[in-house]
Amino acid sequence: MDSISLAVLKIATDREQKGEIDIIGDQLRLRLHEDKYIRDRRYHLRTYPNCFMAREVVDWLIDRKEAPDRPTAVQLMQKTMEHDIIHHSCDEYKDFKDSRRFYRFRKDDGTSQLDLEMMVFSRGQRLSEKVMNSDNSLLQAREEDGVKYERAFVATEMVTWLIQEQESKNRGDAEQLCRRLLEHAIIQHVSSKHHFVDGPLLYQFRLNFRRRRKIMELLIKRPQTVVESQDSPFCVRKQSHDKSASFNSVSPNSEVKVASAVRRSSMTSSSSSGYFSNSPALGNSPPVVLCNPRSVLKRPVTLDELLAPGAPYIRKTLTVVSDAVGWGFVVRGEKPCHIQAVDPTGPAASAGVKIRHFVVSVNGLNVLHCHFRAVSNLVLTGPRTIVMEVMEEVEP
Repeated sequence: MDSISLAVLKIATDREQKGEIDIIGDQLRLRLHEDKYIRDRRYHLRTYPNCFMAREVVDWLIDRKEAPDRPTAVQLMQKTMEHDIIHHSCDEYKDFKDSRRFYRFRKDDGTSQLDLEMMVFSRGQRLSEKVMNSDNSLLQAREEDGVKYERAFVATEMVTWLIQEQESKNRGDAEQLCRRLLEHAIIQHVSSKHHFVDGPLLYQFRLNFRRRRKIMELLIKRPQTVVESQDSPFCVRKQSHDKSASFNSVSPNSEVKVASAVRRSSMTSSSSSGYFSNSPALGNSPPVVLCNPRSVLKRPVTLDELLAPGAPYIRKTLTVVSDAVGWGFVVRGEKPCHIQAVDPTGPAASAGVKIRHFVVSVNGLNVLHCHFRAVSNLVLTGPRTIVMEVMEEVEP
């Protein structure tokens, strides 16, 4: 068997810490979008798109009990600047001040660097969501060397699944993909003894992308050793009867379920009714994983009302091709489902997808009678290019 070196373990640990920071930053971004703190703003007759005001976010952090006081809130936001998650709207300042300055998330204005490491991380995030949302038995309680592990998968079964899902062309490509995922702390051997090998060994997802992070975690100095995280069922650990170890959605409401993943790490939290994040090559947020806002519909619309003769709706056929992060939209509701949110910088927005569109079909399959979870699964398990028929209300 191919044993894993201490050097690879150390690199993976460092990348895991960076991945956690990226997830915290993206979950913060999605929550600020949900609460409408990120929006187009004007200053001296100039419009700055997708910005937030520093002072308002400091207030928000304190009101949400994410920070105990203003200096700590400023320190947290400074951390996001140091990790290149946010920047000043004009790149004039390199520090975060509790003032009326405008700042942006780099994922909102497309200035984040999509390097190989970020692409692998996004790809791993999408794959973990896809595995969780697919109806298969890939993740199970399994035993290796007399020890049982939760949510473990057999290496050879994962390789086969990647080929079946057209994520890899052949077994060699699938094995290399899994080795990259291990080196980037997305997966690991259950006892951290082996690198990824197309064989009978057991592996687990190391990161729980759906766990709701506290922003204060940015100030926690993480140990440099490879340790087991007891708050994530996707981290390597032995089987436990602790019910608190169940996999939880990022969403605060029990009705919300992740449909895909965070896009541009996701608008993803996305079991949060579904930020669809699929990524080709090495790269998906969805979703993200994100919080599900209240319905954007002006009023409830029944299926009979939608399909009634003379109803004020027109049909449109839209083709959405996922990029390295995903499709960039959220679906919610049932009979019919509707578009809850659209990433303004994503493929869906470019294809013409808008909020309050009702979803008629996905890749030729009528989904008017489906729940959003079924539509989510259809998107996640389908090709990277989706042809979606929608109905748009005609303004009087």
